[in-house]
Amino acid sequence: MLVLTRKVNESIQIGEDIEVKVLAVDGDQIKIGIGAPKSIDIYRKELYLDIKEENNQAANISNELVQLLKNK
Repeated sequence: MLVLTRKVNESIQIGEDIEVKVLAVDGDQIKIGIGAPKSIDIYRKELYLDIKEENNQAANISNELVQLLKNK
């Protein structure tokens, strides 16, 4: 993992299209802004993991249904 130190109003550039900017620091919280193309999905990590888990569960159910239909 790359670790960088930034101050308020400083940015990190990822490739040509993504900029991550520190907007504010308040105690142990940091407010960041992300500039990226609309075609790139951006999620908080915990939400991304929830979505991934729900998709995996849906895929498993779909596979089970396909197997049941094949056996009929």
